[in-house]
Parts: sequence; structure tokens; C-alpha cells
Amino acid sequence: MAPFLFPFALSILPFLTVAAHNTSAGGCAIIRPPRDGGIRYRGLTQEQIRSIQILPVDYEIEYICRGNRVIVGPKVRKCLPNGSWTELTQRSRCLLMCPRVWTSLENGQVMMWPAGLPVEGTVLQYSCLAGFRLVGRNSTLCSKLGKWDSPKPVCHYDRHYSGKKKLYIGALFPMSGGWPGGQACLPSAQMALDLVNKRTDILPDYELELIYYDSMCDPGEATKLLYDLLYTEPIKIVLMPGCSSVSTLVAEAARMWNLIVLSYGSSSPALSNRQRFPTFFRTHPSATLHNPTRVQLFQKWKWTKIATIQQTTEVFTSTLDDLEQRVKEAGIEISVRQSFLTDPAVAVKNLKRQDARIIVGLFYETEARKVFCEVFKEKLYGKKYVWFLIGWYADNWFKIKDPSINCTVENMTEAVEGHVTTEIVMLNPETVRGASNLTSQEFLEQLMSKLGGKNPEETGGFQEAPLAYDAVWALALALNKTVGPLKAKGWRLEDFNYNNREITAEIYRALNTSSFEGVSGHVVFDAQGSRMAWTLIEQLQGGSYKKIGYYDSTKGNLSWYGNDRWIGLGPPADQTVVIEEFRFLSQKLFVSVSVFAGLGILLGIVCLTFNIYNSNVRYIQNSQPYLNNMTAVGCMLALAAIFPLGIDGLHVHRAQFPVVCQFRLWLLGLGFSLAYGSMFTKIWWVHTVFTKKDEKKDKRKQHLEPWKLYATVGVLLLIDIVSLMIWQIVDPLHITVEKFTKEAPKEDLDVLIQPLLEHCSSEKMNTWLGVVYGYKGLLLLLGIFLAYETKSVSTEKINDHRAVGMAIYNVAVLCMITAPVTMILSSQQDASFAFASLAIVFSVYITLVVLFIPKMRRLITRGEWQSEQQETMKTGSSTNNNDEEKSRQLERENKELQKIIQEKEERVSELRNQLTERQALRSRRRSSTQNQNHSSSLPPSAQNDPKSMLPPPGYPLPSTGNHPISASFSNSSNLYQPDGKIGRNNCHTSRLQLLYK
Repeated sequence: MAPFLFPFALSILPFLTVAAHNTSAGGCAIIRPPRDGGIRYRGLTQEQIRSIQILPVDYEIEYICRGNRVIVGPKVRKCLPNGSWTELTQRSRCLLMCPRVWTSLENGQVMMWPAGLPVEGTVLQYSCLAGFRLVGRNSTLCSKLGKWDSPKPVCHYDRHYSGKKKLYIGALFPMSGGWPGGQACLPSAQMALDLVNKRTDILPDYELELIYYDSMCDPGEATKLLYDLLYTEPIKIVLMPGCSSVSTLVAEAARMWNLIVLSYGSSSPALSNRQRFPTFFRTHPSATLHNPTRVQLFQKWKWTKIATIQQTTEVFTSTLDDLEQRVKEAGIEISVRQSFLTDPAVAVKNLKRQDARIIVGLFYETEARKVFCEVFKEKLYGKKYVWFLIGWYADNWFKIKDPSINCTVENMTEAVEGHVTTEIVMLNPETVRGASNLTSQEFLEQLMSKLGGKNPEETGGFQEAPLAYDAVWALALALNKTVGPLKAKGWRLEDFNYNNREITAEIYRALNTSSFEGVSGHVVFDAQGSRMAWTLIEQLQGGSYKKIGYYDSTKGNLSWYGNDRWIGLGPPADQTVVIEEFRFLSQKLFVSVSVFAGLGILLGIVCLTFNIYNSNVRYIQNSQPYLNNMTAVGCMLALAAIFPLGIDGLHVHRAQFPVVCQFRLWLLGLGFSLAYGSMFTKIWWVHTVFTKKDEKKDKRKQHLEPWKLYATVGVLLLIDIVSLMIWQIVDPLHITVEKFTKEAPKEDLDVLIQPLLEHCSSEKMNTWLGVVYGYKGLLLLLGIFLAYETKSVSTEKINDHRAVGMAIYNVAVLCMITAPVTMILSSQQDASFAFASLAIVFSVYITLVVLFIPKMRRLITRGEWQSEQQETMKTGSSTNNNDEEKSRQLERENKELQKIIQEKEERVSELRNQLTERQALRSRRRSSTQNQNHSSSLPPSAQNDPKSMLPPPGYPLPSTGNHPISASFSNSSNLYQPDGKIGRNNCHTSRLQLLYK
């Protein structure tokens, strides 16, 4: 250590460059500049400096250095009346600075000696935090060259360390200044830290330590302290500022260092801005927390129209902006919004003129007296009016004599009677033990003990002390929650630094999901990081405030005492009383149409039974009875839709009305798809098969495959089902209420009747109806076209297609008229229901009569079902084995036989070609053998091998008479070896493979 201390000892020896002496005129002698530096003489030229030897009293000189050197010691000296310069005992030198990087150590601490800038002679001492070990030298010296004499050490994690590792919190507590809240908040936070560090179930491997400064609630002072916190070891994992102005500064700068900011004493609504303050949380509720309580009370007393009056200051303006947004979301209208700077007279008159009844006032206590003096003059109080004020006024604020108003105490007391106040609860009113295992009363007792018996009213921040206590617990629980997720990612809390976004993100998520019981109540943060807390509701009754309820904004729970008292019979109306009266469908009309619908369903059942019973009759079979069955079922479903069409709020509860809407939609949609879809399928098939002139004869012979018809109906039905499901999933039907022009009854001029009508609707009803009507309309138009095109076609496959076409005409015309008319008449419940339901009834009746009555008449008059049944009894055949099934079976067998014949023909052709090639080969070999050796005998192998004389497989054996086998044929037998293998050079392999295939 001695080598390091010696240069520093030399640097602090006092010296004087010249002797300071007094002159008769008074002043100081010019002194010499430091080495590698100079002196700046203010207001003097170079010539004056050379000629002047004495400088006047109070004259200041400034030292400057060359290059990268900096002044160490006094930078400015001033001439004193005694003829000497200030601070001559301290030497000023121009020295080179060593890199500042060496002055900080991650996960460690650096001690600088002497304190100040790291210049020549500065010594740094390094040490690591608990749980880390130092790698490198523990000290270094700044040399004359501006370099450190050793590399910077590092602190590595000590895996063998078994003690607790420290996590540091950087805090700013305003111990003095405009709001000295730190006087009670700091002891409260220290109490929480002591309990957290003793708990074994919360951060068992860590110890929280608080590093704090006095911000004096001054943003300028806080800027300097924030710099010290950030650039001085150790690293802080979280910042905890106090009042709103300091929190604004800290929170805006903290995101550059990836630091979470948790405030305990900031109420400014401006801090509820996630874009500007992305890492900010606070246990102190925002001033806007009054607004959810106000909205809850508006809804409780069924007020939908309010007015506001505010003093034009930032806090009230931002609070009112928040209230305006919240009431808009709640469906409440701010009909009048007035503001004033100092004189509220004009604003109050405007409230009176615009018939304001429920009024929210936002102003300070002194301005409140001015407002209510004007309220008394304008008679804006009494049983018709309710005022909402801020709850932190003094209890007797309206009785205090104020020279700025000309109203008596009696006038003020009369004007303020019955008004409601809201005040944020900072101490849990319930006796419950939360995360710290303390009740609110036990906490107060311990806090009073720690304050040493100080008067709470004289201790700054006493009301906010529970918030500081819960802030430490919120942080501790959040850090404890991050240990597991960080470990899974290979991180530890002690790895945190100002560049580590991963750990910051985990702490943010943990705080954002915090929820626990604290001494200040239930602690939970909203989306903007602000505390959600309880609000006390009081009412002025008989000149004194009475508690009438609490509101827990975290759970949306209103605790109501039921002791609210009003000047009139109850809470006043927010405007002229309007009585709502629903319009319901005429029951006579509903019963009449329901009778027709019921008779139509019975007719459909008769037609369906007739069709199924006579399905074995040829005449019925040729009309595609299954499609007719679908038509009958669809008609019955459409008629069944009339019943839910006539059901309204008179028959079912409002909560069940959406179910009725679903029945309307599905019954009518599926009924139309089945009934019209089956008829459309018939007419479409007839048009497809019988309207092409060139192929008419062949088409008439084509067989009708019923499955294609059923598939077509199934596709149409599936399209409806899918479209209706998408509609109900994306934009489900719900009940909507149409309002009509208010009507004034004759007997009471102060009451208006509001006629209402319930509708089934969805958010994009017109879009969905447009899609459905467009699709169905195209089907109807296409059906009309196909019916017209096939009106002259005659076919036995579908013998009732003309009747189907007639039904399609009627259905299409009725649907195209009914759809637009019912939309126009939607506000007239009787006319709309009558038109829609009668259109359904007429369509169904026409369809059933046209399709089924002719068949019944024919079978009854001709008795065809009897002859058909007798024929069935004689043959003993089943009704299911009809000619159509036999025809399909024969067609399938015919196709298979044709395929087999074609393969055989190709096979015979191939064999013939091979036989021709073999004959040509034999003839060539016979001619070559005769020319070369006419007298030679057969080869021994051919003579001795009887197999060589055999023909190829599949050919008849040669005659064994007097006709010897020719030599040429016997030579060709070498193609067939005794083991069945084919000779390599005698014939093309693929040909022989085809031969023996």
C-alpha cells in the first residue's frame, strides 16, 4: 500500500506560487498557472495581463488545462479583501484521467481514494458482493500516463457460497421539502424489509438491502441522486421513488437502464401511461381511482346522465378526462362540462340553465366554498340535485369563514346538505392477516413504536406508510416468483445488470400479476401499473359525514351500508322520468296464425305418412319419394318456425329470448333448405338430363342415380348449417331493443312513456342477412329458370317435375316479396309477423297440395297401390328388389365382362404375332440347314433329348405317325432348356415372357 500512498501524499502538500501581499490600493498579486495548464482572466486582454501585477478584490480567475487533462483541486479562485486568493492551501493541478470503467464493478464494490476524479495517484480498492469471488488484483493505481497499472478484475459467481446473496433496492425518500412523506414511509419500508429477510419461504437465498437518499420531493435534486444510484456500485435491481414529480423523472429514465420502478407515494394520473412509463408500478392509487367508484354509484342509482364542473388545473383535468372515458364505456353521458379558473359564477349558472341534476365537482377546498356559495344563490341544491365531491376536505370545510364569499354558514350548510364524497382507503378496514401476517392495527402499533411516539399528524407521510410497507412486500413476492422461471432459463437474480432484459421482463410479469392482502388492503395492479384499492363513500347528513359504503375496485365489489338519506323519497332522477313500455304482439293474431300452422303440420304428417306407406308403388317410386319426404319434413320445420316468431317478452324472460331467436333462425333456415332444396334438386336433374337436344335420346336412356340427388340436397343443407354456425359463433344473435318517440301521458306532464320493441339481432345483422338473402335469392331465381326450361319435358324417372316447378314458382314469388316487406315493417310487430307467418303458411300449403294431393287422387281413383301389392304377393319378391336395383346390377356385370373380353382379345392378338415370328424363324433355319449339309444327321443332343422334340407349352403335341419332326423345328427347341430357363441368344426375352404369361 505504501507505493500508492506516496504520490498522493505529495499531491496534497500545500504550496504557494507567489507570496500574497497587501497593497495600498488593495487587491491580490497575479499567481502562476499549474503545469500543463493556464489561467483565464475574465474581461482582460493579453496586453493588460502583461502590464497588470495586482488584481482587484472579488476578481475571479479560472484554471484551464491543455488536451485531455482535467483540473484537480480548486478550479476557480477569488481575490479576498486581505490580499490573498481563496483555497490557496489546496493545490490545483492538471492531470490525465484514467478510464472510468475501472471505477465500477459488476456484482462488486469499488472504493476510490481519494474521492473525486480518477486521476494520477488515485487508488481503487475492489471487493465482491456476497456469493461472488474476485478474479484479479484487489487494487489498482492510476499512473502519470492516465492508465491503470493492472487489468480490471471481475466478480465471478461462487457456486460454493452457502450464505445469502444481497439484492439492492435504490430508493428516494422525501424526508423534507413540499411533501416530507419519507418521515413515516422510510421506517415502514424498513419494517417490511426486516420481516421479509427473516422469512424462510420468501427469497430464502437472498437478502434485500435498501440504499436510499433524501430527494426533498425536488426533481432537480432527484436527478443528481438518480445519477449516483445508477453509477455507483452495487447494482440496484429496483428503484423506489416517492412523490409524483420525482417518480415522473425516475420512471421516464429507468427504461434506459431496464429497471423496474415501484413507487409508494405517487398519485398523479399522468403516470398511468404505459407508453411513456413502460416499467412503472405504484402502490399508491391514482387520483383517477375515485372514478370507478363514482361510475359504480351512478349505476347503482340508475343515473345515465351527469354533469361536471372543475377547476382548471392539470390534476383535475386529467382526472375528468379519465372519468369521461369510464362513463362512456358504462353507457353514461356527460351532458354538461364546465370549468373555471378562479370565479365559478358563470359555470354554476350554465349548470342551472342546462338542467344539470347529478354533478361531479373537482376543485380544491378553497374553491369549493366559492362554488357552493354560487350554488346557494342559483338554488342548485335540494331534492332534485346530487353533488359528488373529493373526500380529502376538512370535515368542517363549509363552516370555515372565508372572506372571498358573501354567504353565511347557514347558507353554506343548506347548500351542501346531502352531497356524496369519495376518498381512497389507505389502511385496510377489515381485521385480516395478509402476506406479512399482520393486521392493519398491529402494523400501526409497530409503526408508532418505531417512530418513537411522534405525533402522527406531525409526521409526514403517515397516511401513506401502509403503501410503502406493501410496496416492499409486493417487490419481495414478485422477486420470489421470478426465481423459478429464471432458473429454468439459466439465470439468477444476482445476474441482473442494466443490460439484462430477460430478468427485467420476468420481474415485470411477476409484479403485473401480483395479488395479495396487505395492510393497506388487497394489492393488485391494473394494466397501467396503478394500484387498485378500496374507496370510502360518505354522505353529508345533518351537517356531518356518515359512512355509507366501501367500493373494492379490484373485485368490483360494493359494500353498502344502506344508510344513505335523501331529501326526497329517494335518489333524484338524472333527468325527466321516462317510463319504458314494451310493445308486444297481438295475442289474437298469434293464436290465429298458430292454428293455421298447426293444421299445416298435420297436413305435412299426413303427406309424409302417405308417401312412406306407398313407397313401393311404381308411380310413387318414379317421383323420387325420398326427396318428397324431405320436402314434407322441410315444410313442417318451416311451419314450426312460426311459433318462435310469435314469442316475445310477454311469454319468456329476457334472458331466454336469445334462445327463441336461435329457434327462429335454425327452424326457418333448415326448413327452407330441406323443402326447397329437394324440389330444386329434382328440377335441376331434369334440366341437366333432358334439355340438351343433341344428346336427348341418349340421355333419356341414362339411368337415374338417386344418391346424386340426395347428395345435392345434402350439399345445400350443409351450406346452410355451416353458414348458420359461422354466424352464431362469430356474431351470435342477441336481443336488441328499438326505441320509439317518447309519448306524454295526459295525466302526468312530468313523466314520458318510452315505447320499446324487442328484436333478434346481431352486431352485423344487415351483413349476414345480405349474404343469406343473396344466396337464397339466387337459388330461387335459378329454380324459376329451371322450372320454365323444363315445363315441356316428359320423363318417367321424375314424374312430378311439373308440379315441382309450380311449387317453386309460388315459393319464389312469396319469398321475394316477403323478405323486403318484413324488413320494412320490422318496427310494426303485428304487421311484420302477419306478413312473414302467412307467407310461410301459404308457401307450405301450396307446396304440399301441389306435390302430394295429385298422387293421393290418382292412387285412390285408379287403385294402383292394390295391383302393385297383389303382384308383390304373387312373385314373393321383396319391395326393395325393384327393377332399378336389377338394372344397376346388370350394368355393373356388363362392364366387367366387356373389360375381360377386351383383355382376352389383346392376349390373342399378341400370341398370333409371336406365332408368325416363330414360323418365319423356322423357315429361315430350314433353308440354311438344307444348303450347308443335306446328308448330315440330327445332333446327338437333339437325338438323345426327348424334351427337345416337345412343342412350346400351350401348343398341341405333334403327330407320332410317319411325319417326323423337321430339323428346323428341332433346332428351335433349344430355346426351351430342360430346367425351364430360356436360352440367352435364341429369342427376345420379353416376347417369350408374353408367350407363357
